[in-house]
Amino acid sequence: MRSVCLLACSCVCVMGIAPAQAAQTAPGTVAPTPTETTGFRYDSGGRRDPFVSLLNSGTDGERLTMGSRPQGLAGLSVSEVALKGTLNSRTGFVALVQGADNRTYIVRPGDKLLDGTIQTITEEAMVILQQVDDPLSLQKERAVRKSLRQAEESK
Repeated sequence: MRSVCLLACSCVCVMGIAPAQAAQTAPGTVAPTPTETTGFRYDSGGRRDPFVSLLNSGTDGERLTMGSRPQGLAGLSVSEVALKGTLNSRTGFVALVQGADNRTYIVRPGDKLLDGTIQTITEEAMVILQQVDDPLSLQKERAVRKSLRQAEESK
């Protein structure tokens, strides 16, 4: 009798039914699972919810959505522009950049992007000063170099 009782208790516990609930159910009926009767509620106790994704949360994710961006060059991020050419003008070099919207823009040093500012333009490359939004980073700005001939530089 003892081994039968231990076997019944272990089977009941493996199925997710507490021994007290198993005693309350009549033979031949199925006891409700704990999630059906009580559900699950997370008590944070001042901590963040571990089931909520950290990606694209907060104001940064909202700021970078396509619907809320300004039109034109000011709405493009540094990673979305590609240098297509440079021209020598009276005031210095200007650059032709292509954005993610497949439009071509003429930019000069000092022009602003969504997350950066064009710092310098040379005959072969353009340097953009990008603002870093990472709160854990000690650097708040970094220089991103976009070159005309990326294939030759990688060799």
